[in-house]
Amino acid sequence: MTVDARAAARRPIHWAVGGALVVATALVPSAESAAAEQKSEVSLRYTCPFPSGPEEVDVVVSAVLPTSARTGEEIRPAQVAVEVTLPPTALARFADLDAAALSAVARLTVRNTVGDRSADASWQNLTAPPTDLPTPAEGEGEGEGAGESDGTLTLTATGDVPTVAFGSPGRATLAPEALALALTSLTEAGEPTTPPGLDVACAPAPGQEPELAAIAIRGDQDPTAPAPRPGESDPAPEPAPTRPAEGLPPTAREKIDALTEKRREALEDDPGSCPIEIPPEWVMTTAETYAAGYANAAKLDGAAALGPAFMKVVLNKRYINDSCASTVDVSSEVDFDYRGKRQLPPTKATFLSYGFMPTTATMTLEQVGPPAAIHTHTVTNTPTYPEETTVTAQLVMRLSDVEVNGVPLDVGPDCRTERPFEQVLKGYGQSYPPAGYLVAYGGTLTGYAHIPPFEGCGATEDLDPIFTSAISSPGKKADNYTKMTQAPLCVATNPEGPDCPPRKPKPER
Repeated sequence: MTVDARAAARRPIHWAVGGALVVATALVPSAESAAAEQKSEVSLRYTCPFPSGPEEVDVVVSAVLPTSARTGEEIRPAQVAVEVTLPPTALARFADLDAAALSAVARLTVRNTVGDRSADASWQNLTAPPTDLPTPAEGEGEGEGAGESDGTLTLTATGDVPTVAFGSPGRATLAPEALALALTSLTEAGEPTTPPGLDVACAPAPGQEPELAAIAIRGDQDPTAPAPRPGESDPAPEPAPTRPAEGLPPTAREKIDALTEKRREALEDDPGSCPIEIPPEWVMTTAETYAAGYANAAKLDGAAALGPAFMKVVLNKRYINDSCASTVDVSSEVDFDYRGKRQLPPTKATFLSYGFMPTTATMTLEQVGPPAAIHTHTVTNTPTYPEETTVTAQLVMRLSDVEVNGVPLDVGPDCRTERPFEQVLKGYGQSYPPAGYLVAYGGTLTGYAHIPPFEGCGATEDLDPIFTSAISSPGKKADNYTKMTQAPLCVATNPEGPDCPPRKPKPER
C-alpha cells in the first residue's frame, strides 16, 4: 500500500504492509484472525481515454477480506481480481494492428478509510493473461460470453497485493479509485505488435458508490476487561513511528536470524546452498518518492532537465540473505507515474543542433515493458555495511513541439526512438552511519544510455535521419550521461514518518 502524495492534508492511518522491510518500520504478521471472511465485489464504470476518444468501461473489483480485525492486525486481501470489459470502439485500434490477442497489467488505487482518516493503497502489477480479441464475425453472432455476442473483450487481472493494518478502531472501508491499464497487443504468433502497447489512465465515473468492503476494527483492549479503578493512570500512548536505524524491525530480524541459524546448523551435516530466500510476506511493502536530475546529450551540447518524477516502488520482492558470503541481495521494482501514465513529466529543452542551430523541443521519456528493476547488494561483514544499488529501466524517447531557430518544425504525433533503450543508473553508499546513496534515504544515481535511431518523425517529410544524426548515439555510451537525485522514501508502513508525504528533491548537475 502506498500513501497518496496528493492527499497530504488527510491525517494518515497507522498502516502495516507486507511484514518487515529493509528500509522502514513494519508490523510483522500477527496471529491469524478468527473472524469470518467475506467475498466482496463492487461493479463500477470508469472513463478511459482511448485513441477512439473517451470510453465508458465496466470494471468489477473483487477480493476476499475478513469481516473484522483488531487494530494493528494485518489484513491480507485474497483472491484479488480486477475485471475490465472493453467496448468494441476501444478495441478498434488493436484491429488496425492485426492483433490477435490482448493482455494487460492493471494498477488500482484503493482508498482505505477508518473514521476521518484515510490513505491510498496501490494494488500494482495485477496481470491479465493474453485473451483472444473478438473477430467481426464474433461481434455479430449470438454466442455467450464477452467478446462473442457484442464485440466486447473482458480482461481479468489478478495477483498478490500488500497487506494493510488499521491503527484506529471503527468501521474501515476499502474503495477503488483511479485505475491504470498497460495493454499489450499480440499477433497470432504471440509476438508483440508494432507499436506493442497502450497505457490508459482511467477515472471512476461520478455519482457511484465505490465501496468494495467494510471491516469492523476492534480496539486492542479486551472489551471484557474491568474498567480502570479511580486514580489509575491510562496506559502510556504508543510512541509515534520513526525511521529505524537498522531498517528491519526486531520481530522480523529475529525471524531472519532464526532461519539463518537453522541453515548454518544444517550445513554442518549436509553442506548445501547457504543463501536463504526470505519469504516475501515478511519483507515486501510499497513506497513512494520523487527523483529529479539531468541527462546530457553531447551531440547537442546541452543537458535536459528530468522530473521531478513521481515513482511508485514495490520493495523487497526478493530478499536473499547469504550468511556464508556475508551478503544480502534485495530486488525491488519501480514504476514512474505521471498523470496515470508510466512516464516522466515532459520537459522542454533548448540545444545547439550540429553546434550552431538553436533547437527547442519537448522530450518525453516513457517507461515500457516490466517495472524498472532495483537491485541492492550489501556486504554485512564490515561495520559500515557498504551497499551498491543498480536501477535498470526500459525507456522510449518521444519528441514534440520542435522549433529550429525559432521556426516550428512539424514532426508529427509519433516521433520517437525506433526501439526502447536501457537506462542503467548506479548508486553507492553505506548504512552505518548513513552516507552516499541508499534506497531508503535517497541520494545520487548516475549512469549512461545508448539512444537508438528515431522513427515516425515528420508530418510531410521524413525527418528521421535528421534526429538520428543529431541525437542518437548507438555505440557511443559516454555521450549520454545521466545524473538523478532521489528523495527519501515515504514508506507505506510509516506514513507519519519524516519523509511523508514524499518531497521533491533538488537536482544536481
